[in-house]
Amino acid sequence: MKKNITGAILIFVLITAGAVAVKMLMPFMESSRQKSTSDAVKIKGKIRMDMDNWIGYFPFRSKEMKQILRQEGYLLESGDDNADYEKRMRRLADGDIDFAVATVDSYLLNGVKQSYPGTIIMVIDESKGGDAILARKDKVKNLDGLKGDSQDSGNLKIAFTPGSPSHHLAKAASEHFGLNALLPLKENIINTDGSKEACNNLLAGTADVAICWEPDVSRALSDNSIIKLLGTEDTRRLIVDILLVNRKYAQKHPEVVTLLMDSFFMLLKKYSQDPELLRDHVMEETGLDKDEVNAMLKGVEWVNFNANCRNWFGITAPEAEDASNTRDVQLMEEPAELGIIDTIESTVGILVASGDFKTTPIPENNPYRLTNSTFLETIFSKRYQGVKGLAKQSSETKQSSAKGSFLKATVSQQFSALNAKQWAALKDVGTLKIEPVSFQRGSAELDLLGKEVVDHMVEKLKHYPNFRIMIKAHTGVDGDETANLELSKRRAQSVKDYLMTTYSIDPDRTLASGFGSSMPLVRKPDESLRAWMYRLPRVEIALVKEDY
Repeated sequence: MKKNITGAILIFVLITAGAVAVKMLMPFMESSRQKSTSDAVKIKGKIRMDMDNWIGYFPFRSKEMKQILRQEGYLLESGDDNADYEKRMRRLADGDIDFAVATVDSYLLNGVKQSYPGTIIMVIDESKGGDAILARKDKVKNLDGLKGDSQDSGNLKIAFTPGSPSHHLAKAASEHFGLNALLPLKENIINTDGSKEACNNLLAGTADVAICWEPDVSRALSDNSIIKLLGTEDTRRLIVDILLVNRKYAQKHPEVVTLLMDSFFMLLKKYSQDPELLRDHVMEETGLDKDEVNAMLKGVEWVNFNANCRNWFGITAPEAEDASNTRDVQLMEEPAELGIIDTIESTVGILVASGDFKTTPIPENNPYRLTNSTFLETIFSKRYQGVKGLAKQSSETKQSSAKGSFLKATVSQQFSALNAKQWAALKDVGTLKIEPVSFQRGSAELDLLGKEVVDHMVEKLKHYPNFRIMIKAHTGVDGDETANLELSKRRAQSVKDYLMTTYSIDPDRTLASGFGSSMPLVRKPDESLRAWMYRLPRVEIALVKEDY
């Protein structure tokens, strides 16, 4: 009897468990049936990416991109996190997303908390006028007005959005030009939630300086009382947007990573050939009018495939078999640059100088730990099958040769010759921050330390390729005035000659001037006579530009 009861209970339990299992499996079975009886059977998977509404990311979130990937069997899910970079890096680390976009500075700042969960696989774009430092012209005339050594500069109100790419522009300018008042004490800061609010503060007069991005830059400059102190149209490799891929995802799905990148480059080519189509698509997405969209598009410079390879990741091709690829091969044979490595290193320097880090946050101080060029190399090999021997170098060799190429490429542009009157009419941008340039005692010849100081100055100068250079040499107040004047002129020329011979800087880009002891620095309160006298002999590197 007991056995029969036990058996009945066992059968009941099995039947119940089976019913529960069937009920639990029903949604999965129904889902599987739906997929197998619809076009969903063609879908291989999803590609998950986080971004924000910066115009540079538009190709990734466009309907065109989703359609391209859909044809290849993938659904692209692009989320907008309102530029919450910390959250974006956390989601990338947790595997909630496969890809993320970011600026180099935002990745260095926020990725460190997650041990840099993604590798940089391509450069998306550069800000080219999309960000700017603006000011009320009755308060500040140029960047030197933000150095903090004038009576009024300590009272300036600065409006900006913390953590934004525009904030990084302020950090870079502060470091390169020594602008103490640009990142002032807390009581002088107006923290804003976005560019529009910063712009409104500037226009209302509650801020003297604002750091904004388009379309607010154009909106502010439509007011005659506002001037632009520095815009990213005159900078190079300061605000750079990159594509990151989760490290595990890259190992597991390399073909999907390559597909996404190749699709982006295809769409970029389509938009470059039909800019009106791009403008119409942006207008449709944003709801902005034609002028606003044009202002936004003018502020971004997308980086195509060849530029990614040659200018950013140092990928070159030494020779070609297929004559049909001649032009592309010529492009790829131009001197390669490791722009991404240089940008990482220079950005780290800016962040350390700004107090974001005490020392470099990069693991083992090796920037190659953050980059992965293999996907670009894969695409390159497929596109240029007739190219023999994709150039391969060790990291050290690539870094050394490409760094030199980048420096010369960014400081050796050609400039038209100007007469004295034209030089005098140029607009002051600002004076670079440099250590004292030293010469051999009593002479105009640079000593080794002086050359090193000029070398470090060129590292800053490379970010500002559009400006002309005024080299201004001064002496102390002791000695014969005529002799001091002649010495200062020869010292200024010595610096110019060094820039020309070492970095191929166009002589028409520079003007060497000596002022002897005629323009001594103002002695600071409580400054000793000895300290003041030590500061008087100096070389100033002032950047200037045409004022149209």
